[in-house]
Amino acid sequence: MIRKIIKIDEDKCNGCGICVDACHEGAIELIDGKAKLTREDYCDGLGDCLPACPTGAITFEEREAPAYNETAVLASKQKKAPLPCGCPGTQSRMINREPCEIQNTVPVTSDLSQWPVQIKLVPVNAPYFDNANLLVAADCTAYAYGNFHREFIRNHITLIGCPKLDEGDYTEKLTSIIKNNNIKSVVVVRMEVPCCGGIEQSVKNALQASGKFIPWRVVTISTDGRIIE
Repeated sequence: MIRKIIKIDEDKCNGCGICVDACHEGAIELIDGKAKLTREDYCDGLGDCLPACPTGAITFEEREAPAYNETAVLASKQKKAPLPCGCPGTQSRMINREPCEIQNTVPVTSDLSQWPVQIKLVPVNAPYFDNANLLVAADCTAYAYGNFHREFIRNHITLIGCPKLDEGDYTEKLTSIIKNNNIKSVVVVRMEVPCCGGIEQSVKNALQASGKFIPWRVVTISTDGRIIE
């Protein structure tokens, strides 16, 4: 049938993957660093991916294409196993994402290598914990310190939390993670405010309770975004 469907200009595509996330039907995938319409019957022709594309690589065209198959789309969504937090499984896409240009700003990249990141949501056992350098950070630190991804998240498995707002203590969960996995080192990043002492203390207690001798250090961020310790 002749119908409206998206067209992706590979010469303009920079492989940022934003359109993959914007396509709720799962019609687009990143292949060899380029976005591709891999399932024409998953494309509903509504174009949620168009405004998401920062380079203007996606447009509409009318051509011969299979009809939109809503039943197949729903079945595909059900097959995708959710992460422990209930979010869609986008971990591999996040890890392989290339830098993308957004409206002539500097290239935007993420050094985050796993999901979820909340201490309360992360599983106790996961493949990414094997031989990992662990970062345990108060969630405000990523906002206060501008180069947080490059200096702390890069090459680390990231866990975040707020000891003032989260219910309960992190010690038991962190103890299980450290005790049941081969953790190489631990870095704690906290704010200078007193309530952030809770996350530091939880890590100390967890290290002691685990019975392991693991290198660890604490970095303190000031409220104006400086490393002060």
